[in-house]
Parts: sequence; structure tokens; C-alpha cells
Amino acid sequence: MDGDGLYSIGELAERTGLTVKAIRFYSDRGIVPPSGRSPAGYRLYDADALARLELVRTLRDLGLDLSTIRKVVEREISLADVAAAHAEALAVQIRTLRLRRAVLTAVAERGSTPKEIDLMHKLAKLSEDERRRLIGEFLDAAFDGLDVDHRFAGARRTMTPELPGDPEAEQVRAWVELAELSQDPGFRTGMRRMAEHHAADRSQSGTTTVQRDSTAMVREQAGPAVEAGIAPSSPEAGLVVASVTSRYAHALGHPDDDALRHRLLTRLEAANDPRREQYSRLLAVINGWAPPETLTPVLDWFIQALRARTPE
Repeated sequence: MDGDGLYSIGELAERTGLTVKAIRFYSDRGIVPPSGRSPAGYRLYDADALARLELVRTLRDLGLDLSTIRKVVEREISLADVAAAHAEALAVQIRTLRLRRAVLTAVAERGSTPKEIDLMHKLAKLSEDERRRLIGEFLDAAFDGLDVDHRFAGARRTMTPELPGDPEAEQVRAWVELAELSQDPGFRTGMRRMAEHHAADRSQSGTTTVQRDSTAMVREQAGPAVEAGIAPSSPEAGLVVASVTSRYAHALGHPDDDALRHRLLTRLEAANDPRREQYSRLLAVINGWAPPETLTPVLDWFIQALRARTPE
């Protein structure tokens, strides 16, 4: 520092940790102009230039471009406004990077084909409105035309994923899997069949009161038998089957005969699609819900027990 409190470029470099070349670059662009010249013609900088350089280095480390930095140091825009805008831009970048990471992780885990990779990448980049339309179209395919009395409105709400604005990688992976699953023609057909079965049962019950569906009846009656290790072929299992079919027949106002048992078997086999349970599991991850109860062991047990007692 000279007697006037001015610094040479070399002294600024030592104080700021920037290179002489970098300081000369900022100086040439007017971001940190010199305060004067030495008798030999070398640039000299004052304490304000030192403070500017410290700010420039910090803003560059944060990723701001030179045009924005110039406006900040010239006080054309406030640092607070720049920080807020940059923080939002970084948040978008972070979300994008998380989406990319989730896609790449899924690719690595699943050994995806190029076509699957392209699909996963497109699904991961969908906006919130686009995600809602995609799932809404899937739910329309399952329930459209059946919800004449809004009985499926609650089901639609509970089947709608809500990916957070700042999702974890696990939630993004779950979203990609769920979106792919929603486009599976076989799963769509199965969901539509389940909805039609449920609508038909509700219609035949002849009442506007809510009736428990067949899977709920099976879970309540057969769950304890499964936990107790009772074999589906045992006499005890026959009592469970009789209890469920009796309640099901009563709910429909239908005789507890072979036709009813075939009807119940058809509904339970449709409900026992593993993709339905996968959808529920992925939905819970996306929405931050507790993992859903698995019905597969109970349904497997009861279907085997019912089939053994139902003539072909």
C-alpha cells in the first residue's frame, strides 16, 4: 500500500486471494475500476475497490453472471433482490438435478433400455399440471361413467399423487414408476374391471348406504385365520369362507349359491393384482404417507380356500 492508502494489483491479489489476471479482468470491464495510477503508470486501487473485489469473488462463487454482478456493485439493483432471484434459480436447478439423479439411479437399478430411459426422463420432467393431467386421464379411464352418484370421488382423491415441490430422490423414483404403471394397458384394464365390479355390487345392493367391499370383508374374516396359520384346505377355512360368502350375499340381496361364489372369486382375483398394491406403495412414498397394509397374503389364502369350495 502506498502513502495514499492505495493498493497495487499485486497487493490486492494477496489480500483477496484472486489472481492478478482476474483482478485485471474485472478492472478492464469496469466492475472494479482503478482509483488512480502510480508514477510509473501502474493501476492503483482504494479500500472501496478491495471491498468490491471481495463481493465480486463471493457472488462469482455463488454463480452470478458478470452482468448481474456489475449491477449489484453499481447499486442498480439491490443485493437482496439478486439473492432472492438467484436462490429461486438454484432451487429450480436443484430440483432438476434431483430429477436427473433419480432417473439415472432408476436406470442403473433396472437396466433400462434406451426407449425406457427416454420415457423415464420425459416423465420426470413433467410440470405439476402435466402430472395431474396424466394421472387424471388414468383415473378417468378407471372410473369415467361409473361415478353417477360420486361414490368414486373419494377413491380418485386418495389415488392422486402429490409430488412435493422439493421432492426427495426416492419420491421422484416412485413418481416415475407410478407414472409408467398408470400407462400400463393391462393395469388400466384391471383397474377398470375392479371399478365396474364395485359399481355393479353397489348398484345391486339396492341401497344408498355405503356397503363394505368384498376385500374388506375378506380382510376382516380371513386375516385372523392367516395369522393363526390355518390351512386353506382345512375345515376351519371352510367356516371362514362360509362367513364371508354369507355376508356378501346379504349385502347384495343374492342367494349364497355357486353363482355368487363365482362372482366373489372373480372380484377378488381382480383385486389381487400385484400392480394395484404396487400403485398404493408408490403413492404412499410420493405423498409421504405410511406404507399401506399388504392384502396379498390374505387374498391369496382366501382365493385358494374359496376356489377349493366352488365348483367349476
